[in-house]
Amino acid sequence: MRPRDPDAITNFFRTELGKTLRIDETDEGAISVDILKDGMWSEAPRGMIGLRISPGCRRLTAAEILALPA
Repeated sequence: MRPRDPDAITNFFRTELGKTLRIDETDEGAISVDILKDGMWSEAPRGMIGLRISPGCRRLTAAEILALPA
């Protein structure tokens, strides 16, 4: 897995199918996406970045984010 940028802004989303996404965006506009599988974060295909704006996808609440693995 690639190293994460500590200065990136991180947002978490859950898709309509229940997939949990972690999306990092840097000040320069670089975007990376990870998916939670079996309690582990792994790099997701870049095409999944667009899911965050699909109608069935929602941003996770602070409580939901705290319950996620690091």
